[in-house]
Amino acid sequence: MPETSEPPESVHSAVPPCADVPAEPLGVELTPTGHPGVDAGLARLEALDGVPAEAHVAVYEDVHQRLVDALAALDRE
Repeated sequence: MPETSEPPESVHSAVPPCADVPAEPLGVELTPTGHPGVDAGLARLEALDGVPAEAHVAVYEDVHQRLVDALAALDRE
């Protein structure tokens, strides 16, 4: 099969960007864990409800780091 320099057509290229679609709240309730670091991360996720997806990445990265730190702290105890 010959190689081409053209990338294959993506299915996603036919889908319009999400910026045109208003964000709607998911209505998911988060239950506190009792661990301050984990609960702070959950609160950050709760703040994303109704926010466009483009803004989620930075918050997900922050929450991930908070959870990694909380797990690492368990190893030090």
